[in-house]
Order: sequence, then structure tokens, then C-alpha cells
Amino acid sequence: MKRGATGDYAVSVTSGETVNAFVPFPLPPDPPLDLTGARQRLLERALLACGRLDAITSLLPETDIFLYAYVRREAVLSSQIEGTQSSLSDLLLFEVEAAPGAPFDDVVEVSNYVAALEHALSRLQDGFPLSNRLIREVHARLLSRGRGADKLPGEFRTSQNWIGGTRPGNAHFVPTPPARVEEGMAALERFIHDDSVDLPVLIKAALAHVQFETLHPFLDGNGRVGRLLIALMLVSESILRQPLLYLSLYFKQHRDEYYRLLDYVRTEGDWESWVDFFLEGVQTTAQSAVDTAHRLLELFAEDADRVAGSGRATTTALRVLEELRRSPVTNITTIRNRTGFHYATVARGIDTLETLGVVREITGHKRNRVYVYERYLAMLNEGGEPL
Repeated sequence: MKRGATGDYAVSVTSGETVNAFVPFPLPPDPPLDLTGARQRLLERALLACGRLDAITSLLPETDIFLYAYVRREAVLSSQIEGTQSSLSDLLLFEVEAAPGAPFDDVVEVSNYVAALEHALSRLQDGFPLSNRLIREVHARLLSRGRGADKLPGEFRTSQNWIGGTRPGNAHFVPTPPARVEEGMAALERFIHDDSVDLPVLIKAALAHVQFETLHPFLDGNGRVGRLLIALMLVSESILRQPLLYLSLYFKQHRDEYYRLLDYVRTEGDWESWVDFFLEGVQTTAQSAVDTAHRLLELFAEDADRVAGSGRATTTALRVLEELRRSPVTNITTIRNRTGFHYATVARGIDTLETLGVVREITGHKRNRVYVYERYLAMLNEGGEPL
């Protein structure tokens, strides 16, 4: 259904140029979305996939392990869309303070994303509402170090920004003027919490994401916060107990279509095509997360059986393997600190795993050696190659 443009234009002056900046109408769309027929079936399939993903978290012996891994995988993917070149390996090396050759600014951005997401989840678990205040807190942590630290972390912008092009006059899109950002974000917050809006949570999340990206309320970090908003809405509304659904890989793989559909919502009012794309992404991503969880469980069981059958320092090696499941890139000192084992004891366990081909040393150094649980990291890295 084409409704025409979903906003008006307001004159904005920036960098000495006068431009027309887009001011979106408040949500929900008018006339209402068509959620019948094939779209209703697509919604049902997406919800079913989310249900399967939520169910598997109750079956996993250590949900925190998967949450740790998925949060970091999402941090890498979401940051890659913004142009960083860091890999998951770079991030995990950085976290054990042994990042040889990792691009520092890039890996700091990814590390900031992890901190921002973990802060948001902690706040939600403590009963704090998903609100503009929380969004600003997330943004403050996202831009706390490295590039963007001078771009008003935690504050809505007070100057005009633009997307694409070398200057405002040839930009692909000019978001809402700074004087209208606060009211636009206030309206978005009201929509998120308005129980009188009779829309499923997945649909509200789809609409809220577009509205946030259209407002582009910050000077930097809008894409990452906008993608994070989806996961936070699903957790805050109890669609998922744990934030294991992230659409960054799907958006990365379909980048051109993603941006085309955002534009088409703004210019033509075609929310339905965007919703179809979004729901397909939810279904695909949720199913992929379930499949990955099963594959990881099989991997962990297979490697534990190999260690148990080796007859080599079995008890110690199994305990070291457990720590590698928690963090697939680590060193002996970290494992020693977590387990309370002596250094030599951990080293013997690592030697067993290395002999069995479960782990590999990656520095080539005599001291400060770093080990990687290769098959685990490979599964997490799928689709995570830099653009």
C-alpha cells in the first residue's frame, strides 16, 4: 500500500547551505498497516521462530556462554556495517589484552558496543523502562572511547547531519532538523509504550527501527543504536528472555535492499514492503541462531568426549575446555585466575587440548601465549568477514 511521503520537509541551514530536511510523521502509519493474508502468515512464522529461539535458551546448560558469544558477534557485525574492519578474533584478543596488529580504533568501537549492550540489558533487568534516557545512556557508552568520542556521547544532536554525499547539498538523505529531534524522539518513545496501538511487538519494532533511522538523532552511532533498539524492544516486551536475536548479519547481507526499502517508506509510504523484509529477516535470523546453538552443543559434547577418552590429564583438560567455551580466545593466566589452578596445571590441560587439535596457539611466542578454540570461533565467525 502506497501512502505517499511519510513526512514533511523543513528548511535547515548547515555548512552554509540551505537544505530540505525530512521530518517524519508520528507512528503508527495512517492508514493502518495491512497485516492480512501472506503478511499475517509471515508474521506467524517469524513469531514461531522467535519462540523456538527463546525455548532453546531454557534448554542450554549454560545460557551465559551463548549470550557472551552472540553479544560479541553482534558487536562485530553491527560495527562492520558502519565501516570498521575488526573481526571477532580482534575483539576477543583485545579483551585478553593481547591484540597484536588489531586496528585499535576499530576494536575499541566494537568493545564499546559490547559495553553499551550489556549496560542496556542490565538496566532492563533492573526494571528500568526502554526510554530515550536509556537510549542516550547506551549512546554514551557506545561513543565513550575512540572515534566518535567528540560527537556528543549521550546527547541528541544540536546540529544538522546528512547521509551520503560529500556535503549537505548533494546528500542522499537529510534527516530531521536538530530543533525537531527532541519532539520526534519523544513521539517515538510514546509509540513504543502506547498499549492502545494494536500492533504485535515485532511489527512495532520494525516501525520503530525505521523511525529512529529517519530521525537520526545523534551525530554518530545512529545505525548501531537503531539496530540495538530492535533487540531491546523484543527483550523488554518479553518476546525473548535473552537478547539472542540480532539482525545485523541479515542487514549486512542485504544492505542495498535494506537502504532501498527505508527510502521507499519515506518517499512512498510503503511500510508493508519494509515489514515483509523485516519479518523475513527475523525468521531467518532466529532459525539460524537455533541451528548454531545446536551445532555448538554438538561440538562441545564431541570435544569433551575426545578429551575424556584421551587418558591425558582428563579432569584438568575438561575444566580448561569449559573455560574455552566461555571465551574461545584466552591465555593461561586468565584460565588460572578463573579456575584457581596452578599455572603448570593449566599448562598441562592446554597441552592436552593442543595435542588433540582442539586448541591452537596463535602468537608463536615463547611467553604470553594466546590460545584459540578454533572450531568454536569458526562457527561464530560465519558471515562475519569485513565488508
